[in-house]
Amino acid sequence: MQHFRTADCPNTRRAAYWNDIYRDQFAQVTFMPAREDFDAELRMSPLGSLVMADIRTSSTDIERTPTHINLSTSRLFSFLLLVRGSATFNHYGHEEKLRAGDFTLCDNAAPHRIHFEADSRLLLMRATPALLRNHLPCPEQLCGLKLPAQHGMTPTAAAMAQSIWSQMERGLPDGYGDRIAGHLLDMVTTAYSIGLGHRMTNSTIVGLRKARARQFIEERLQDPDLGSGAIAEGLRISPRYLRMLFADDAESVSAYILRRRLEECATQIASEGWRHLTITEIAFKWGFNSSAYFARAFRQRYGMTATEFRRTRGSRH
Repeated sequence: MQHFRTADCPNTRRAAYWNDIYRDQFAQVTFMPAREDFDAELRMSPLGSLVMADIRTSSTDIERTPTHINLSTSRLFSFLLLVRGSATFNHYGHEEKLRAGDFTLCDNAAPHRIHFEADSRLLLMRATPALLRNHLPCPEQLCGLKLPAQHGMTPTAAAMAQSIWSQMERGLPDGYGDRIAGHLLDMVTTAYSIGLGHRMTNSTIVGLRKARARQFIEERLQDPDLGSGAIAEGLRISPRYLRMLFADDAESVSAYILRRRLEECATQIASEGWRHLTITEIAFKWGFNSSAYFARAFRQRYGMTATEFRRTRGSRH
């Protein structure tokens, strides 16, 4: 089992040290700690065809951008179980507030961000697309959604994952990894089917195309020319079919793009890490090309100006 931690590193170097370690050993992301005395720890080990990891961290933002994705060599899916603490997870156009016992599913081929509000612990189970599709035909439909604690089989799946991890720390007998991994995936995906089965379409093809449309948009939110025509052309589908993919959500393509841009702007406006940028610079960074239009849209969504939002929310992020 591999083990890495910040404890032996001086406070002033911890963020840079941890970003280097985490990217080299586990995933291409950026940690943005909330304070200088940042503390983090990573344990990871294979479990048959899965990889499991125990991640402990003080308050921080973790972000995976298109730049990170371009540096990655393979696509992977990860079930995230929040064991301790609270977090906000943004992925595939969804924003979910996570509490202890909640699961979520992450696709490393799509941008995402997680904000840990305080000292937290995350248990991660990573699988290849081919392996996961043996249990969930279209995992993309569930990425970014919360599987709540205490719902259906979720507590059983969470207890099983933690019990297996504890046994891995003590040492598993040789030759049982794949069998145990299969049972764990069966339990977790069964919990997902019971808890979130209503979010899956009957057609795997439609589900994949809808997920791909969301992923396409997320990767290009900062492009001011992003619109239905560009999306349809990029996906090689008709604009009519694109509208159909979003019809079930009661949100048009343009409304989805506007909402997601405003959410990204709001996150950076409230973040101490982006205080060096003006509100207008943040808005233009996320694809707005009119400060007046941004101001109106922001106020309509959040009930206050962006300046008021920065003043009132910044201290709480």
